[in-house]
Amino acid sequence: MFTEIPSLRPDTPILDAINSPADLRALPPEQLKPLCQQLREYLLYSVGQSGGHFGAGLGVVELTVALHYVFDTPDDLLVWDVGHQAYPHKILTGRREQLPTIRTEEGPAAFPTRSESPYDTFGVGHSSTSISAAVGMALGLRQQGKEQNVVAVIGDGAITAGMAFEALNHGGHENADVLVILNDNDMSISNNVGALNKYFTRIWSSKTYSAMRAGSKKVLEKLPAAWELARRTEEHMKGMVSPGTLFEELGFNYYGPVNGHDIDELLLTLKNLAKLKGPRFLHIVTRKGKGFEPAEKDPIGYHALKPLAVSAAPAVVKKPTYSNIFGEWLCDMAAADKRLVGITPAMREGSDLVRFSHEFPDRYFDVAIAEQHAVTLAAGMACEGSKPVVAIYSTFLQRAYDQLIHDVALQNLDVLFAIDRAGLVGEDGPTHHGAYDLSYLRCIPNLLVMTPSDENECRQMLYTGYQHEGPAAVRYPRGSGTGIEPDSTMTALPIGKGRIVRQGTAAAGQRVALLAFGAPLANALVVAEQLDATVADMRFVKPLDHTLVAELAASHDLLVTLEENATMGGAGSAVLESLAEQGIAVPVLLRGIPDRYIEHATPARQWQDIQLDCGQLLEAVANRLAGLNKAS
Repeated sequence: MFTEIPSLRPDTPILDAINSPADLRALPPEQLKPLCQQLREYLLYSVGQSGGHFGAGLGVVELTVALHYVFDTPDDLLVWDVGHQAYPHKILTGRREQLPTIRTEEGPAAFPTRSESPYDTFGVGHSSTSISAAVGMALGLRQQGKEQNVVAVIGDGAITAGMAFEALNHGGHENADVLVILNDNDMSISNNVGALNKYFTRIWSSKTYSAMRAGSKKVLEKLPAAWELARRTEEHMKGMVSPGTLFEELGFNYYGPVNGHDIDELLLTLKNLAKLKGPRFLHIVTRKGKGFEPAEKDPIGYHALKPLAVSAAPAVVKKPTYSNIFGEWLCDMAAADKRLVGITPAMREGSDLVRFSHEFPDRYFDVAIAEQHAVTLAAGMACEGSKPVVAIYSTFLQRAYDQLIHDVALQNLDVLFAIDRAGLVGEDGPTHHGAYDLSYLRCIPNLLVMTPSDENECRQMLYTGYQHEGPAAVRYPRGSGTGIEPDSTMTALPIGKGRIVRQGTAAAGQRVALLAFGAPLANALVVAEQLDATVADMRFVKPLDHTLVAELAASHDLLVTLEENATMGGAGSAVLESLAEQGIAVPVLLRGIPDRYIEHATPARQWQDIQLDCGQLLEAVANRLAGLNKAS
């Protein structure tokens, strides 16, 4: 059991000799236990250098070793769900020495990525996709007449999503040749791994049992009543000693639960299951943070780490994050209005609903990883007089787009969406960026869309959206803002009205107006000092302040729109549409996220990449002005 993160690279001679799973499979079985110990220690060390997710990875060390030992990867296909648990997989598949730089611009991605390695069979980041992908792969192989094993590893949290059960239902119906492994690391399905379960799993996964079952079926199928009685007897017997009846009903042969930290038991079970065909479901029980005492005691707190160098830095007074601002506002609003209910799809800590969940437990609803259900649940509650506030990450709201349109906006229901992690999120990369919400929200009728530029605006916009009768959205970025102390009072903002925060006095030919939507306002003010430009805090993407747009166009030579969102269809596009509708011709420079995916890096580096940092922005505006003046 480890109690500290190693600051020096540990001595890992067995692990150091493994540069691919082929090297792993050359080891004698007796070396696998010490390998697991070395892999766990190296994982602790490497994540200590880079920061990142590691609790889930510690819990699947033995499973990862066993999978690559039994299956002939990458010819056999291994699909990881979400990817938080895939760090040991990356270490064993040729990226050991790169892992201390994971999530940095120079290092591996935070999640499995097809372009990074042939062992990463499917790109992941969002939850509950592995079974669908694995079933698709199995059916694709069947069509081509190929025989390769396909294995999906899904966590107990991810399997709560409807998509996972849709995939199980279809995979069972198609008799897909796929093995699904449920990594149950919270005892959410079973409370123990008993000797009787272990005994029956060995029997059910054995080739002898499967052959006997197949032979009996051929005989008893001639006597339908007898076969049905035998099938039901087997099913009920399994139901008494295992929790797998549900999966059996979906068409998967269930095995387990087994101890996911017993490498010998895993090897035996996987070897048996690799010889079988059809839909198979293996339930293993693991412990998140296994082998690192602090993480075992606090799996939520140790879900991810910051680099040791950052952790060891002198303590500084932390500014409240936008999530903190939301969490405080939610509690204040709930105290003032008993209609308020808070809904989140498994983002209690991330969206800062912890205090609300404690103070208002009867009005707090965590629906697990089920974004579609979260949105329609809110719609249903709104129908009966509640005032739902849905706290959700921008990237995850994408998964409930139909529900947002069909169930909330179409019916003009009174639901507030608090959209966290809008814009670029740094090291987690493109799967987690909130790059598209302004584009996909502003085209929806009835929906009010707001972009706060600082902490106080965030609080006041949340209140504005709450008071608004109908669907409303406030989208705010990850991390801290400018450090402004929010007003304790709450005041509704005038709907659809921006404000001038700096009036420029530059001469004709140099008159620039910067129209900022949300977080880029701070940089706009810095650049404006260099250009003597006007700065508008636009506040509302929908309804847009058309009057302000027209006034700025009439008095300036160049309009520059700034948003931390895709420029295609975003706030800048709204400004262009407004100008076209009003018959106004003026040069416009759009600045936001370009038409490509922004890879993992620091947030500052990503802003530089999209030319929203002060230096790049100043240069872009100056170049456009020079071009305009040259043309005239």
